[in-house]
Amino acid sequence: MVQSALLTLGRLPKGLDIARSFARLGWRVIIADPFSSHLMGASRSVTKSYQVPPPATEIEAYFAALERIIDQESINLVVPVSEDVMFVAELPNYLKNSVPVFAMPPEIIHGVHDKFDFIKKSAEIGLKVPESAVFGTELAQKIAESGPYIIKPRHSCAGNGVRFFAQNTALKAEKTDVIQQLVHGGEQSTCSLAINGRVVATVVYRATMLSGTVACAFERVETPKIDEWVSRFVAATHWNGFISFDFIVDAEGTPYAIECNPRTTSGLHFFDTDDIAPAILGKKSTIRFRKERELMQFWSCLQETQDSFGDWPRFLANMRQVWRTKDVTFAADDPWPMISMPWTARGIIAAARREKVPFGIAATRDLAWTRSLADSGVV
Repeated sequence: MVQSALLTLGRLPKGLDIARSFARLGWRVIIADPFSSHLMGASRSVTKSYQVPPPATEIEAYFAALERIIDQESINLVVPVSEDVMFVAELPNYLKNSVPVFAMPPEIIHGVHDKFDFIKKSAEIGLKVPESAVFGTELAQKIAESGPYIIKPRHSCAGNGVRFFAQNTALKAEKTDVIQQLVHGGEQSTCSLAINGRVVATVVYRATMLSGTVACAFERVETPKIDEWVSRFVAATHWNGFISFDFIVDAEGTPYAIECNPRTTSGLHFFDTDDIAPAILGKKSTIRFRKERELMQFWSCLQETQDSFGDWPRFLANMRQVWRTKDVTFAADDPWPMISMPWTARGIIAAARREKVPFGIAATRDLAWTRSLADSGVV
């Protein structure tokens, strides 16, 4: 009997890698997305797409729609793709029938998504993190007085709301903001797939082109200390699912984790597509990397290149990047997602231009999980 996987987001390129992997295993791939038009809808790997209510504003209707899809399509596994995990992790509590969700329980997901709780958890494990405190505490004031610092919302994504300040700058923030020591160094990010507390694979990468605060081109690097950090965190939390981190690596080569994303990131594109679904299903104990060391999201990089016209050093560097780097979406046997993206993502592109925000932020507005949702008791 053919198995069916439900992916709960269709608009982002990293979801396409997961869909293609399951399709190559012979699975039916069903997509649920609040957008009627999306990237993965153009893929030959996708059997069917459903439009569902946006979870950030219609959570009960969202779960009801997912339950109908699960019943109608005889779904065997639910796989969150990105910020949708913040809601989909709660799905088992709403279903009459038991269908596995490839994610940790919601209280753990929400705990590590919280910028301050994640820092506390990591410090308890004995892992390196910047000194951090909640606004209004004595420690927060001490951090602001002792050196450069950062203020960030406890719940945000894509770098939204992060602000940088010099030492002794007057401390002004929301009561739930996190005040964090600024660690000087280079930023590196990860994407890992873990099964029951064991890392199957971790990709470490750095941004080579940014769209706002979001990487649209990236390079895989080797940083063994980051691999070790991730393995220790995964083992201590018995993690099962995707998990990603942002690090600052200081001048001595010591990595400090600054944030956790309990989901995939663009690092997923460096995994060999054939290995992703078997690893999710526990049929592979390792994942190979793609041969490419650098990858890009072509249309976002093209926009950044156009925007840099007139700043000639930056423009020429961006042109070289676009010319030599492979797009994450294009596949010779499944070309339409990449070719049709300006049309299928037209709503996101229009919103990004209208609101003057990066594509990555515009693409996840209807998926934003905030403390207000938790405090309301909805999630």
